[in-house]
This record gives sequence, C-alpha cells and structure tokens, in this order.
Amino acid sequence: MSIEHTKIGFIGTGRMATALAAGFTRDLVRANQIFGADPVAASRDMFRRTVGDAVTLSETANECLSQADVVFLAVKPQMMQSVLADVRSLLTDDRLVVSIAAGLTVSKLESWLPPSCRLIRVMPNTPCLIGRGACGVSRGTYATEQDEQLVSDLLRTVGLVENVPEKLLDAVTGLSGSGPAYVFQMIEALSDGGVKVGLPRDMAMRLAAQTLAGAADMVLQTGDHPAVLKDAVTSPGGTTIAGLHEMELGGVRAALMNAVEASTAKSIELGK
Repeated sequence: MSIEHTKIGFIGTGRMATALAAGFTRDLVRANQIFGADPVAASRDMFRRTVGDAVTLSETANECLSQADVVFLAVKPQMMQSVLADVRSLLTDDRLVVSIAAGLTVSKLESWLPPSCRLIRVMPNTPCLIGRGACGVSRGTYATEQDEQLVSDLLRTVGLVENVPEKLLDAVTGLSGSGPAYVFQMIEALSDGGVKVGLPRDMAMRLAAQTLAGAADMVLQTGDHPAVLKDAVTSPGGTTIAGLHEMELGGVRAALMNAVEASTAKSIELGK
C-alpha cells in the first residue's frame, strides 16, 4: 500500500486525531484522503477547519470505515470496547487498524476486534499538535512489517518515532506520553524562580520555555550525552554548579525518575 494513495479514517476527531491528520496532510496525503467520524459536531468542525474542507466527516463510523484503508481509533480508552462493538463487523481484513489509546494492550484490543485483524498500537504525545511529538509504535499479532513501516512514515510527519516491543509501550507512556506535563511544570517552576529574582512574569516564562527547548534540541542535534552537555555549562566554583547543587538537595533528579515510574505503573494498571 503506497502512502500517496492511502485513505485514512479517524474514529474520533478530537485534538490528537486532528493533530495527526494535519501532520499527514502537510507532506504525504491530500485532505480528500482523510475521513473522520465523531458524534460531536464541534469536534468535527474543528477537525475540518484544521485539516481542510476536502475531508469527509460524518456522525457515525460507517462512511469512514467503508472508505478508509487505515483506521485510527482515536477515542478515550474507557469508550473503546463499546465503540469497537458497534463497528466490529465493518473492520474487514483489508483494513489496517491503529490504536492511540493509552494503556489498552494489543491482546485486549485484539479480543474486541475481528479475528486476524491487523493492528498497530501507538503512543503519541501532545506536542504532535505542533509537529514536535514523540511516538512509540508497536505492531500487533497479525500486522506486518510493511504495516508498521506505513504507520511509522505517517507519524514522522508529527515528530520522532520509536519502534518498540509492546511490553515497552507502558514505559513510553510514562516517559514521553506523560512527559510534556513534567516539562510544563518545570517551565512554570523556572518562571517562578525568574520572577522571584526580579524578572517580569512574561519574560521569565519565555526565557524558561526557550531554555528547555534549546537544551532539548542540543541533545537531539549533537547526540551528546546530557551529562556531557551539562558539564560544558558548569564552570568550577560558578553559578551553574551552585544551582545544580540546590537541585540535588531538592531531589529533582529522583522526583523525575519517580514520575516516569509512577506513570508507567498507572499505564500498566489501566491495561488490566
């Protein structure tokens, strides 16, 4: 299946589905290859405004599933079983199914899908909304390497893609799925620190956000270990080591590690 002729459907047209569809239509497919189904009119309207007037949208999944080669399941995890019960008969063997629901395992999803259904499980994150996402991808029992490659190529339009065994997707959820919230809290805390030492609030927020974004890009572009880049900023007896010492006293490193572990454990719990 070549991407340029692939028709893509979304069951659910919320923020993440909209972000993915907008990314796909930037480079790989046209808006008239996108189909979406959602009972909420406001959600469909936002999807159309963002992705393009040529998309085909409906309240129910029938039209979406009758047209699409690849179907993204973009509904909340707690709604997934009932949604799949309604559309199960429409998910024929010639369709590739992609789940972006957190916590729902391949085995659980496959128990709700038709036998031998080709399934790919994806864990995206919210920076996909601006094309700077991080996605973990794992294929189900019956999906092929070509299926996984197709989905990975689509997702690269919205950010970084890592292909992982399914047993690691909960860890991806704990790190990059929940990670933006950790970073937002770090930006807020750094901004508060800037205000405490005299910077205007809006300036402190911009400086904090750009500092984190710039530091992250340095890791990605140089390939250097973060510790090497940290040491390059840290002069003997200087300002940075004084700040790093306070972070160690406050347990920042351990708190972030614990956050990833706690989020991973919660993802595992949701999948049971």
